[in-house]
Amino acid sequence: MRVASGADVLVAVDGHDAADGLPGRPVASLRRAFDLVRDLRSRQGDLDRPVLIEVGPGRHELADTLVLQPEDSGTERSPTIVRAAAGARPVISGGRVIHAWEPADDGSGHWMARLPTVPLGEWTFSQVFVNGQRRFRPVLPAAGWHRIAGSVEPTPASLGKGHDRFAFDGEDLRTDWINIGDVEVVAVHRWAMSRMRIAGVGPIAGPAGEPLGAGSAVTFTGRTQAPGEWGEFAKGSRFLVENVREALGEPGSWYLDRMDGILTYCPRPGELPGTVEVIAPRLDRLMLLQGDPADGRPLEHVRFEGLTFAHGNWTLPPDGQSFPQAEINVGAAISARAARHVAFVDCRVRHIGRYAFGFGEGCSDCAVEGCDLADLGGGGVLIGAGGGPGSWGDTGPQSAAVERIAVRDTAIRHGGRIHSAAVGVWIGHASHCTVEHCDIHDLTYTGVSVGWTWGYAESRAHHNRIAFNRIHEIGHGVLSDMGGVYTLGVSPGTVVEGNVIHDVTSHAYGGWGLYADEGSTGIAMRDNLVFRTSSGGFHQHYGRDNRIENNVFAAARDWQLQRTRVEDHTSFTFSRNIVWWDSAAPLMHGDWSQRIELHDNCYWNASGPVAFPGGGDLAAWQQAGHDAGSIVADPIFRDPATGDFTLAVDSPARKLGFEPFDPARAGPRQPPPVEDLAPVPTIWRR
Repeated sequence: MRVASGADVLVAVDGHDAADGLPGRPVASLRRAFDLVRDLRSRQGDLDRPVLIEVGPGRHELADTLVLQPEDSGTERSPTIVRAAAGARPVISGGRVIHAWEPADDGSGHWMARLPTVPLGEWTFSQVFVNGQRRFRPVLPAAGWHRIAGSVEPTPASLGKGHDRFAFDGEDLRTDWINIGDVEVVAVHRWAMSRMRIAGVGPIAGPAGEPLGAGSAVTFTGRTQAPGEWGEFAKGSRFLVENVREALGEPGSWYLDRMDGILTYCPRPGELPGTVEVIAPRLDRLMLLQGDPADGRPLEHVRFEGLTFAHGNWTLPPDGQSFPQAEINVGAAISARAARHVAFVDCRVRHIGRYAFGFGEGCSDCAVEGCDLADLGGGGVLIGAGGGPGSWGDTGPQSAAVERIAVRDTAIRHGGRIHSAAVGVWIGHASHCTVEHCDIHDLTYTGVSVGWTWGYAESRAHHNRIAFNRIHEIGHGVLSDMGGVYTLGVSPGTVVEGNVIHDVTSHAYGGWGLYADEGSTGIAMRDNLVFRTSSGGFHQHYGRDNRIENNVFAAARDWQLQRTRVEDHTSFTFSRNIVWWDSAAPLMHGDWSQRIELHDNCYWNASGPVAFPGGGDLAAWQQAGHDAGSIVADPIFRDPATGDFTLAVDSPARKLGFEPFDPARAGPRQPPPVEDLAPVPTIWRR
């Protein structure tokens, strides 16, 4: 939607906020541009045309988080549009370029920059980007992982609340490290990872300080958020140690000494101080869209087009970072509360330490369309949290409703760079939301997560639609208990359809394609293609009255299908599905003999016979009352070895009522203009 009369306000990197934003007199900041739009609307009332803010090329460094409030709203007839100038890709940056490099004092060939605001406590950061690429702080061990030597009972302050220490071997942790309070221990649980600050390292001691035996333990300044075993630091679990000054030296690594304010960088071959751009993030959040749900004053009718948002900060809190699932408490670089009819179209989000977008309490009718979200410390989009921007833990039904949020035709890639348990799109207590035609890949946890109630309690997560997405290359063997699409809780009217999910790789267990976890109820999963997963194409832990219909599940590693818990109701109906594999892996894992309905499915193992639970063939399985109308027959795919599951015209599966679908429909209909970020590194693949 172009405005024939041109822009109402121009923004340029060489503008001045004392100007009026007219041609030849651009302003310097988006904040000033919105103030001028406020003035325009107060003078002219409700216009019958859009009001356009045009942003010129270059990197626009934010002085502070851009906060938009109800007074910055447009109207249905006259939305406010913030658009890139024709042919430009302006960057709205929360970072600062590091200049004035000099050789390090130790003759190592490293560079150093003196940052005087750092020792004053006015600035710190845990990310650095060199020529548009994320670089990492020094990590130990240099390859592989350390292993926790043993669990240790929590200190009295954490007993019964969480876990705050563990035993370690040898010199995995040392008391003589420089700035040990800035060293971060990153420990893997099962489906979560805790990042903790060190309070002390010493002999293993009991709650009253008494010696407990040989060895050493590390105690943290904070604790995990769960006292149960899934939140503990279990013996044999993996951990890394990050930001160790003594380990600095790998080309591309860096270290910030917060005490003396010196940033040290180890250049890669060919890098020279005058030829690289080094940016460190300064602002925790780039933009807050702050309506007021309490008094019914939303921020509404604002649209952003063609902008790049980049360089969002995140630093480890004093008590560390630990959250039971999906890292949702880290919030988003662009957060909304009580926002309505707000859209981000053809935008990019880059180089941030949190999720990209968050639509929280009171948001409705908002969209992320045709965007590219890449190199993310967390995940892509949070939908349905309450409690205000950044307060993503309060997601209960008592908060203002979140509904009709759409993520469409968007690439979400290279996520979990700091928070490995973050997901591509997370939908909590929210309804009538849509995630469709997206390309979600290169994450270390789940692709799309829907629902936020464990079990059968009340939930606002209903009538959501996850459709025609391509979800692939996730997990990478880092965490366990994940899915391409993960559902949770009572969710009537929710549909998961038309998705292509492949190459889901967990660490120890639980890399599934479609994963109906605790209490998943009233969900339809249909017309999905799932292949090359660790632990099965489909798994239901427990739930009620779900329909798993007309899907292709292929080439899972451990087994093809899984069911965990039997309850006193019908858990799900599994019908008109094709299950194909080419290995000695079993067909089914768990109890598939009761409280489920199986019929009209096609099973085929290209490498040998198909054995059903109990070891018998299909005839014996059907004689026991299961899988009426099902067959064991080659469905005749075109080339399953290369991921081509096109069904032959004479496939016997068609006679069962299987309706062929086109996997090519999955993914963005018009792929967003993604840019090559070069290999985006991660410390997790070890």
